[in-house]
Amino acid sequence: MKIGVISDTHIPDKSERIPQEILDAFKRVDLVVHAGDLVDLKVIDELNSVCAKIVAVAGNMDHGEIKIKYPVKEFLNLEGFKIGIMHGWGAPLTLTEVLKDAFKADKPDVIIFGHSHKPMNEQIDGILFFNPGSATDAVAQYCSYGVIEIKNGKIDAKIIKINLTYTK
Repeated sequence: MKIGVISDTHIPDKSERIPQEILDAFKRVDLVVHAGDLVDLKVIDELNSVCAKIVAVAGNMDHGEIKIKYPVKEFLNLEGFKIGIMHGWGAPLTLTEVLKDAFKADKPDVIIFGHSHKPMNEQIDGILFFNPGSATDAVAQYCSYGVIEIKNGKIDAKIIKINLTYTK
């Protein structure tokens, strides 16, 4: 199973649309996870144009329809792995602790998150913390997305830097 992971698109504030490089890559995934701060529901429409299965959570910058339609926290069981999804909140320095605490009872193998706009692909206390970075805001010096592949009982997670060719 291949999962495309995106977060912090902030459309239309940071860009008018999802970068084409990401949409092209997500044509080859089984599932897309958006870890919050869509800002506009048209992000889901764009993602649905390349992948039929989308899971999303609401972030701190999401309002109205997005917070009604999408939960703050999601939990998936995929091919024997428990995956928690939450945007996150608060200071970047304490973000992994906030997330670890939010999923304590669930005992996840992976926590997918956003909020900091900084990519992260790191094991902490037996949990893979995976933040794809921002698809449209180069606060971390580059824009990025992620791909998680589950194959033969193993997880392979990658952060992919992109050349942002379309900005606001």
